[in-house]
Amino acid sequence: MVMEFGVAIFPTHDAIRPGDIARLAEERGQESLFFPEHTHMPADHTPYPSGQPLPRRYAHTFDLFVAVTAAVAATSRLRVGSGVCLVIQRDPIVTAKEVASVDYLSGGRFEFGVGAGWNRVEMANHGTDPRTRMLLLQERVEAMKAIWTEDEASYSGELVRFDRVWSWPKPAQRPHPPVIVGGHGPTVLDRVLAFGDGWMPNYAPSGILERAVELRERAGRRVSLQVIGMPADPKALEAYAAAGFDRAVHWLPSAGRGPVERALDGWESAIAEFAGEGS
Repeated sequence: MVMEFGVAIFPTHDAIRPGDIARLAEERGQESLFFPEHTHMPADHTPYPSGQPLPRRYAHTFDLFVAVTAAVAATSRLRVGSGVCLVIQRDPIVTAKEVASVDYLSGGRFEFGVGAGWNRVEMANHGTDPRTRMLLLQERVEAMKAIWTEDEASYSGELVRFDRVWSWPKPAQRPHPPVIVGGHGPTVLDRVLAFGDGWMPNYAPSGILERAVELRERAGRRVSLQVIGMPADPKALEAYAAAGFDRAVHWLPSAGRGPVERALDGWESAIAEFAGEGS
């Protein structure tokens, strides 16, 4: 399995524009570009997972699907994805329409990364009970799959229900865009096995590789292994490639074109060194 290389960025209003970074990534040979999602940031938010102050970019991002649309419109080959879409904060019928629309208009280049997020106050502002967020995530993804693949879709779960809906366009990718489950919590592998086509944890120097082996052993089917937050380090790339990861994504700064290009230079240098060691 050949490892693909991509980048991710918080698309803020005071940084390089989504279409411009997409064009730059494609021109420089990156395979994919991912955008995260935060609809807002509560002033009294859940503590940031690292324990550090919340980075400014979290409250300044463009809408996810606006950014994705700008990116696919500016490119012809680049795969563009959500890293990740906070499905538990979204209406599944509306989100199914957005995913299908962007996949159709892009010619089948959308990667649907999904997750529940970490900010419980943000969830609650959308009417989501954090205690049932994982069940809600699964049911909303399953409901969207029904809308994408059935001419007349119905879904009946504990938290999500609708009868006989019509919704076009259908996605260009069949049966639907890849559903990539983000996160690295204790039950994430169960979610990947239940409704995912792939797993995209945040990079860590230990723990993730062992869980990747467990996932492959449990799956009994092809499951894509992807990592986001990969450092510009050829040794880290080598370790993840040896573990069977097929995509590595590097975070770029939410900044102007100059700092972004310098970060790309470093990422490309690490890829080149990794490729040279493997040849």
